[in-house]
Amino acid sequence: MLVGRDGERDHVERLLGQASSGRSAALVIRGEAGIGKSALLDHAVATAHGMRVLRGVGIESEAELAFGALHLLLYPHLDRLDVLPGPQAAALRAAFGLSDSTATNPFLIGAATLTLLAELAAEKPLLCLVDDAQWLDRGSSDALLFAARRFQADPVAMLFAVRDTAVPFHTPGIEELRLPGLSSDAAAGLLDHSSPGLTAPMRARVLEEANGNPLALLELGAARLAAQREGRAEPAHQVGPLPVTRRVQETFREQIVSLPEASQSILLVAAADRFAGMDTVLSVARAVGADMSDLDAAERTGLISVSDGELAFRHPLVRAAAYQCATHHQRIAVHRAFAEALTAPDVLDRRAWHLAAATTEPDEAVAAELERTALRAERRGGAMAVSAAYDRAGRLSVDPELKARRIAKAALAAYDAGKPDRAARLAVEVTSLTTEVSVIAEVTLLRGQIEYERTSPEADAALASEAARLIMDSDPERAVVMLTEMMCAGRDAGALPLVAEGGRLMAELRLRPESTVRASADAQISWGDLLSGRPENAVGPLRAMIKAGREDDGDLVHRVVAGFSGLMLAEDEAAIAVMEMMLAEVRASGALTWIPYAQEVVALAQALRGDFLTAQTCLAEAVALSTEFGMNMEVAVLRATSVWLAAVMGDEPRCRELAAEVLPVLEGRHAVGTAVTYWGLGLLDLASGRYRAAFDALYAACVSPAKYDFPIRAVADLVEAAVRDGNPDRVSDQFTQFERWAVHVDSPVATALLRRCQAMLEDSEEHYRAALDLYAKHGGRFDQARTQSLYGEWLRRRRRRSEARAELDAALTGFKRMGALTWEARATSELTALGERPTLEPVADDPLKNLTPQEVQVVRLAATGLSNKEIGAQLFLSPRTIGHHLYRAYPKLGVTRRIELAQLGLE
Repeated sequence: MLVGRDGERDHVERLLGQASSGRSAALVIRGEAGIGKSALLDHAVATAHGMRVLRGVGIESEAELAFGALHLLLYPHLDRLDVLPGPQAAALRAAFGLSDSTATNPFLIGAATLTLLAELAAEKPLLCLVDDAQWLDRGSSDALLFAARRFQADPVAMLFAVRDTAVPFHTPGIEELRLPGLSSDAAAGLLDHSSPGLTAPMRARVLEEANGNPLALLELGAARLAAQREGRAEPAHQVGPLPVTRRVQETFREQIVSLPEASQSILLVAAADRFAGMDTVLSVARAVGADMSDLDAAERTGLISVSDGELAFRHPLVRAAAYQCATHHQRIAVHRAFAEALTAPDVLDRRAWHLAAATTEPDEAVAAELERTALRAERRGGAMAVSAAYDRAGRLSVDPELKARRIAKAALAAYDAGKPDRAARLAVEVTSLTTEVSVIAEVTLLRGQIEYERTSPEADAALASEAARLIMDSDPERAVVMLTEMMCAGRDAGALPLVAEGGRLMAELRLRPESTVRASADAQISWGDLLSGRPENAVGPLRAMIKAGREDDGDLVHRVVAGFSGLMLAEDEAAIAVMEMMLAEVRASGALTWIPYAQEVVALAQALRGDFLTAQTCLAEAVALSTEFGMNMEVAVLRATSVWLAAVMGDEPRCRELAAEVLPVLEGRHAVGTAVTYWGLGLLDLASGRYRAAFDALYAACVSPAKYDFPIRAVADLVEAAVRDGNPDRVSDQFTQFERWAVHVDSPVATALLRRCQAMLEDSEEHYRAALDLYAKHGGRFDQARTQSLYGEWLRRRRRRSEARAELDAALTGFKRMGALTWEARATSELTALGERPTLEPVADDPLKNLTPQEVQVVRLAATGLSNKEIGAQLFLSPRTIGHHLYRAYPKLGVTRRIELAQLGLE
């Protein structure tokens, strides 16, 4: 019976109704122990009429067993794995130890969980509940939360009950419901119903101590009533307050210690391993002097129940009390007995953890067992389980070097599991345990990667440099990876001395002629030259790397380097091609954390080419994933590109709002993102005719530490602002640098921008026409329309009216097609000044312009002939959600059937 929870009960019932009608819902119910979370879950089950129910639970002592909770939840339905996409089915089998697959990706396991739950929901609405979710193993919690965030149009409700503990359990992106204590009237009513006959002083004491906690009211009331009936004297007031949970657990402890010793022993056995079946519990119990009959006393008290061969504790606090009130030696004896009982191949991980719990001093045999457990968890994709196993193995290691290596692996796995604080603590510890340079280098690199988000990219670059120097002679190929980190982070920070130093160190490496990283090393050396203003030394190696990135499946870091190199050389189509190949690979493998970096490059390249809709679509996915994964710096960098897009599309409020949001994060930390933001603000003012303000913002971008990176293209806009403001001489230095870059890069985009600048500075028709010829051959519709507009104005001033009108009409058509509203208004104004009424060329509206970014993604994939299940596998959504997006998109596109999508030209 739920007392005093009418509002919360209604909330859950609405959620179930929503899911039953086909609109997915997820809810996290938070509160202290005993506050009524489990009761609310029970109510959900009782009212889930016509729904399939899956119920799981987290257990504190089992948080190191990778995917254990997920396996128990999904076990009854593993016969359906064959209906999942192949990589997802393989990932889930590997996670559950059902195959000998090599290491898998945790995001594929999350996708498999999503798809399997969606398959179950396709038959009847599904309710999935998890109690004590704060104690789920990290692999299970990540998979379930991953799925919960992505259900949209499936008849699925997911409820997570989360107890408040010292370690927060974060559930970003999911609605939360916090349970407060019961009201005074509800608390009094519950106490009077459950423990009638309490004296007034004792009743008042229980109400005060329970503080509205239902479990405390029930347990403390029962205990006080029993004492009152037995004539035991208890003070009406307790000296020194205790937290409610501690007070309730102490009540359970008192009940347990009043039992016979053998009964306490068998409760301890049951508490020490939830996965153990009754046969194993009894076997271990006999080893410590107890047997089945000793359960009777505990069962009579109501602390446990035994039904159908399964033992269940009345409440998780009973389990915790049963374990904690035992002596240290008693717990060791039980864990040792479990280790002796668990010998089958499928329980070796549990055996290793019981051995570890029974070991109080270094023991290499036990440490080796735990290391094997870590390796098995690594193959399954359970990073946090890997970290825990390596950490404990390190603590039990006899050899100091083995200890350092194991704890280093624990640190790396903690970082992979999204636990940077734990990773940093372990990494620092390793440096005090060993003098082995390779180990110190790895944890130093790790510390740098953590500092990228915590402090700045420059801090990352400095630590990566320190790491690389340690192993340049002993392991030059690994040093390439560390120097790549150094130069990428240094480039982001605009720390040009660090970038240059990285290039110098890269050049000193003695790489084998056949080394697979030689091309990457050469490109990184070239980054140092390019970003220091020496493009003549950089173009060849960078083009070689871009070509290699389009032709093979090299390391993902080097593919990203190739993508950004394409932007730096104004080879936008090449950058897109490299990143689209990479995106296909990471979607197939489930390496989702790489998607934001690849989409960042694609979004920038598409924006600069004038495909604003595609750029927005890329950014939407990248921002959503970066936010989900806690990649806060990447979120800010992506939003910097959104500033640029909002500017060119004429959305001034959005542009300024985003800039105000990201500049405090980026300035002084991420030079490239800062430059892109100021570039966007400058374009906003330039389009609106605020030339002095435009110059100031664009100047900030063009003299920043990122001035030789791809934002060097902002010089073309700076020149326009200076010319229109009547001060072209103010940009002579920036133009000279830009001209040198464009000449040596020698790409159509760079050359066209250079000719446009020369046209404005020299008042030259020849340069305008040369630029437009390049755009006509090689594309780049935004800059083409900008150049047509400028040339049209130039022609108007010379009274060449018909020619001016042709160019301005073409510019207006281009701006309208792209959705560049302020530029469109400006072209219209020029035509009006010409004395002409604008006459747009017939332009078919972009059929995708009214779709959401996710609808755009889905529709484009559907137009290629992919099924809903295939699209869902790529986008990590359920097939039903894909169908929902298509259903919403069809009316906007004016189609009624899937086959019609291919006829719309949606590429």
